[in-house]
Amino acid sequence: MQDYDLELKLDEYLPLRDVVFNTLRQAILTGELKSGERLMELHLAKKLGVSRTPIREAIRMLELEGLVTMIPRKGAEVSALSKQDITDVLEVRRSLDMLAVSLCCKRHTGEDYALLEEAAEAFKKAVRDGDLTEVARADVAFHDRITASSGNRRLIQLVNNLAERMYRYRMEYIRNAENHENLIKEHDKILACIKKRDTQKAEEAIRDHVDNQMKAVILHLDEEPE
Repeated sequence: MQDYDLELKLDEYLPLRDVVFNTLRQAILTGELKSGERLMELHLAKKLGVSRTPIREAIRMLELEGLVTMIPRKGAEVSALSKQDITDVLEVRRSLDMLAVSLCCKRHTGEDYALLEEAAEAFKKAVRDGDLTEVARADVAFHDRITASSGNRRLIQLVNNLAERMYRYRMEYIRNAENHENLIKEHDKILACIKKRDTQKAEEAIRDHVDNQMKAVILHLDEEPE
Protein backbone atom coordinates (compact mmCIF):
# COMPACT_ATOMS: atom_id res chain seq x y z
CA MET A 1 0.00 0.00 0.00
CA GLN A 2 1.29 3.44 -0.90
CA ASP A 3 2.18 5.59 2.11
CA TYR A 4 0.64 8.74 0.68
CA ASP A 5 1.40 12.12 2.17
CA LEU A 6 -1.90 13.62 3.33
CA GLU A 7 -2.34 16.61 5.60
CA LEU A 8 -5.65 17.51 7.21
CA LYS A 9 -6.32 21.26 7.09
CA LEU A 10 -8.82 21.95 9.84
CA ASP A 11 -11.50 24.58 9.32
CA GLU A 12 -13.52 25.77 12.31
CA TYR A 13 -16.48 26.51 10.05
CA LEU A 14 -16.71 23.03 8.49
CA PRO A 15 -17.76 19.68 9.99
CA LEU A 16 -14.87 17.23 10.28
CA ARG A 17 -16.32 14.93 7.59
CA ASP A 18 -16.26 17.88 5.12
CA VAL A 19 -12.64 18.66 5.99
CA VAL A 20 -11.73 15.00 5.40
CA PHE A 21 -13.77 15.00 2.19
CA ASN A 22 -11.97 18.09 0.88
CA THR A 23 -8.57 16.61 1.79
CA LEU A 24 -9.22 13.30 0.03
CA ARG A 25 -10.89 14.98 -2.92
CA GLN A 26 -7.93 17.27 -3.51
CA ALA A 27 -5.54 14.31 -3.22
CA ILE A 28 -7.49 12.47 -5.92
CA LEU A 29 -7.77 15.47 -8.24
CA THR A 30 -4.05 16.21 -8.02
CA GLY A 31 -3.05 12.57 -8.42
CA GLU A 32 -1.63 12.11 -4.92
CA LEU A 33 -4.20 9.33 -4.60
CA LYS A 34 -4.01 7.49 -7.91
CA SER A 35 -6.59 5.59 -9.95
CA GLY A 36 -7.20 2.18 -8.42
CA GLU A 37 -5.73 3.17 -5.03
CA ARG A 38 -7.60 1.44 -2.21
CA LEU A 39 -8.98 3.72 0.48
CA MET A 40 -8.57 1.81 3.72
CA GLU A 41 -10.59 3.47 6.47
CA LEU A 42 -8.28 2.47 9.31
CA HIS A 43 -5.12 3.51 7.46
CA LEU A 44 -6.63 6.88 6.46
CA ALA A 45 -7.94 7.47 9.97
CA LYS A 46 -4.46 6.96 11.43
CA LYS A 47 -2.87 9.05 8.70
CA LEU A 48 -5.22 12.00 9.25
CA GLY A 49 -5.56 11.61 13.03
CA VAL A 50 -9.33 11.18 13.05
CA SER A 51 -11.82 8.40 13.79
CA ARG A 52 -13.12 6.10 11.06
CA THR A 53 -16.58 7.73 11.05
CA PRO A 54 -15.65 10.95 9.15
CA ILE A 55 -13.50 8.85 6.81
CA ARG A 56 -16.46 6.59 6.02
CA GLU A 57 -18.77 9.59 5.49
CA ALA A 58 -16.23 11.34 3.25
CA ILE A 59 -15.79 8.21 1.12
CA ARG A 60 -19.56 8.05 0.59
CA MET A 61 -19.52 11.69 -0.56
CA LEU A 62 -16.63 10.96 -2.94
CA GLU A 63 -18.58 8.02 -4.36
CA LEU A 64 -21.50 10.35 -5.14
CA GLU A 65 -19.08 12.60 -7.07
CA GLY A 66 -17.81 9.64 -9.07
CA LEU A 67 -14.29 9.95 -7.68
CA VAL A 68 -14.51 6.74 -5.67
CA THR A 69 -15.91 3.32 -6.60
CA MET A 70 -17.12 0.71 -4.12
CA ILE A 71 -15.84 -2.74 -5.11
CA PRO A 72 -17.64 -5.82 -3.67
CA ARG A 73 -15.50 -7.64 -1.08
CA LYS A 74 -12.69 -5.11 -1.57
CA GLY A 75 -14.08 -1.80 -0.40
CA ALA A 76 -13.47 1.70 -1.74
CA GLU A 77 -10.92 2.64 -4.34
CA VAL A 78 -10.16 5.72 -6.41
CA SER A 79 -12.18 5.57 -9.62
CA ALA A 80 -10.17 4.85 -12.73
CA LEU A 81 -9.88 7.53 -15.38
CA SER A 82 -12.22 6.36 -18.12
CA LYS A 83 -11.45 7.17 -21.76
CA GLN A 84 -15.18 7.38 -22.39
CA ASP A 85 -15.69 9.84 -19.53
CA ILE A 86 -12.70 11.91 -20.66
CA THR A 87 -14.11 12.06 -24.19
CA ASP A 88 -17.63 12.89 -22.97
CA VAL A 89 -16.46 15.67 -20.65
CA LEU A 90 -13.97 17.23 -23.06
CA GLU A 91 -16.40 17.15 -26.00
CA VAL A 92 -18.84 19.19 -23.93
CA ARG A 93 -16.08 21.46 -22.66
CA ARG A 94 -14.81 22.04 -26.20
CA SER A 95 -18.23 23.29 -27.30
CA LEU A 96 -18.59 25.52 -24.25
CA ASP A 97 -15.09 26.95 -24.69
CA MET A 98 -15.74 27.66 -28.37
CA LEU A 99 -18.91 29.54 -27.47
CA ALA A 100 -17.13 31.39 -24.67
CA VAL A 101 -14.24 32.54 -26.86
CA SER A 102 -16.63 33.55 -29.63
CA LEU A 103 -18.63 35.76 -27.26
CA CYS A 104 -15.41 37.03 -25.69
CA CYS A 105 -14.20 38.19 -29.12
CA LYS A 106 -17.39 40.17 -29.60
CA ARG A 107 -17.84 41.58 -26.11
CA HIS A 108 -14.51 41.96 -24.34
CA THR A 109 -13.52 45.39 -23.08
CA GLY A 110 -10.05 46.85 -22.75
CA GLU A 111 -10.09 45.88 -19.08
CA ASP A 112 -11.15 42.32 -19.94
CA TYR A 113 -8.27 41.96 -22.38
CA ALA A 114 -5.77 43.34 -19.88
CA LEU A 115 -6.91 40.72 -17.36
CA LEU A 116 -6.56 38.01 -20.01
CA GLU A 117 -2.99 39.12 -20.69
CA GLU A 118 -2.26 39.04 -16.95
CA ALA A 119 -3.67 35.51 -16.74
CA ALA A 120 -1.52 34.36 -19.67
CA GLU A 121 1.59 35.84 -18.05
CA ALA A 122 0.72 34.24 -14.71
CA PHE A 123 0.54 30.88 -16.46
CA LYS A 124 3.99 31.39 -17.99
CA LYS A 125 5.39 32.28 -14.57
CA ALA A 126 3.83 29.17 -13.04
CA VAL A 127 5.46 27.04 -15.75
CA ARG A 128 8.84 28.66 -15.06
CA ASP A 129 8.45 28.04 -11.32
CA GLY A 130 7.63 24.38 -11.96
CA ASP A 131 4.84 24.01 -9.37
CA LEU A 132 2.30 21.69 -11.04
CA THR A 133 -0.55 22.68 -8.75
CA GLU A 134 0.07 26.34 -9.56
CA VAL A 135 0.36 25.55 -13.29
CA ALA A 136 -3.07 23.89 -13.15
CA ARG A 137 -4.54 26.78 -11.16
CA ALA A 138 -3.15 29.35 -13.62
CA ASP A 139 -4.48 27.35 -16.57
CA VAL A 140 -7.94 27.32 -14.99
CA ALA A 141 -7.69 31.06 -14.33
CA PHE A 142 -6.84 31.80 -17.99
CA HIS A 143 -9.85 29.88 -19.25
CA ASP A 144 -12.09 31.36 -16.57
CA ARG A 145 -11.13 34.87 -17.73
CA ILE A 146 -12.25 34.00 -21.26
CA THR A 147 -15.56 32.63 -19.97
CA ALA A 148 -16.09 35.63 -17.69
CA SER A 149 -15.49 37.97 -20.65
CA SER A 150 -18.31 36.24 -22.56
CA GLY A 151 -20.77 38.09 -20.36
CA ASN A 152 -23.10 35.06 -20.36
CA ARG A 153 -24.00 34.01 -16.82
CA ARG A 154 -25.60 30.72 -17.84
CA LEU A 155 -22.50 29.77 -19.80
CA ILE A 156 -20.31 30.59 -16.80
CA GLN A 157 -22.52 28.35 -14.66
CA LEU A 158 -22.30 25.44 -17.10
CA VAL A 159 -18.51 25.72 -17.29
CA ASN A 160 -18.28 25.79 -13.49
CA ASN A 161 -20.37 22.62 -13.30
CA LEU A 162 -17.68 20.79 -15.29
CA ALA A 163 -14.77 22.40 -13.49
CA GLU A 164 -13.94 19.59 -11.04
CA ARG A 165 -14.11 16.85 -13.66
CA MET A 166 -11.90 18.97 -15.90
CA TYR A 167 -9.36 19.52 -13.14
CA ARG A 168 -8.51 15.84 -12.84
CA TYR A 169 -7.91 15.53 -16.59
CA ARG A 170 -6.03 18.82 -16.65
CA MET A 171 -3.65 17.52 -13.99
CA GLU A 172 -3.03 14.37 -16.03
CA TYR A 173 -2.03 16.56 -18.98
CA ILE A 174 0.01 19.08 -17.02
CA ARG A 175 1.92 16.38 -15.13
CA ASN A 176 3.96 15.87 -18.32
CA ALA A 177 6.31 18.87 -18.47
CA GLU A 178 6.73 18.35 -22.21
CA ASN A 179 3.21 19.73 -22.68
CA HIS A 180 3.90 23.04 -20.95
CA GLU A 181 5.46 24.91 -23.87
CA ASN A 182 2.63 23.78 -26.14
CA LEU A 183 0.14 25.16 -23.66
CA ILE A 184 1.92 28.52 -23.63
CA LYS A 185 1.91 28.69 -27.44
CA GLU A 186 -1.75 27.71 -27.61
CA HIS A 187 -2.71 30.32 -24.99
CA ASP A 188 -0.79 32.98 -26.91
CA LYS A 189 -2.56 32.01 -30.15
CA ILE A 190 -5.97 32.20 -28.50
CA LEU A 191 -5.08 35.55 -26.97
CA ALA A 192 -3.95 36.97 -30.33
CA CYS A 193 -7.23 35.93 -31.96
CA ILE A 194 -9.23 37.55 -29.16
CA LYS A 195 -7.25 40.77 -29.53
CA LYS A 196 -8.11 40.87 -33.25
CA ARG A 197 -11.72 39.89 -32.46
CA ASP A 198 -11.31 37.11 -35.03
CA THR A 199 -14.14 34.85 -33.91
CA GLN A 200 -13.52 32.03 -36.39
CA LYS A 201 -9.79 31.75 -35.72
CA ALA A 202 -10.35 31.98 -31.97
CA GLU A 203 -12.86 29.12 -32.09
CA GLU A 204 -10.45 27.02 -34.13
CA ALA A 205 -7.58 27.77 -31.75
CA ILE A 206 -9.49 26.82 -28.62
CA ARG A 207 -10.97 23.74 -30.31
CA ASP A 208 -7.46 22.52 -31.15
CA HIS A 209 -6.35 23.40 -27.62
CA VAL A 210 -8.99 21.14 -26.02
CA ASP A 211 -8.55 18.38 -28.63
CA ASN A 212 -4.79 18.24 -28.01
CA GLN A 213 -5.44 17.77 -24.30
CA MET A 214 -7.96 15.01 -24.99
CA LYS A 215 -5.60 13.14 -27.31
CA ALA A 216 -2.67 13.43 -24.90
CA VAL A 217 -4.60 12.18 -21.86
CA ILE A 218 -6.10 9.25 -23.77
CA LEU A 219 -2.67 8.35 -25.17
CA HIS A 220 -1.26 8.42 -21.64
CA LEU A 221 -3.99 6.03 -20.47
CA ASP A 222 -3.26 3.70 -23.40
CA GLU A 223 0.41 3.59 -22.41
CA GLU A 224 -0.25 2.74 -18.76
CA PRO A 225 0.38 -0.89 -17.75
CA GLU A 226 -2.69 -2.98 -17.09
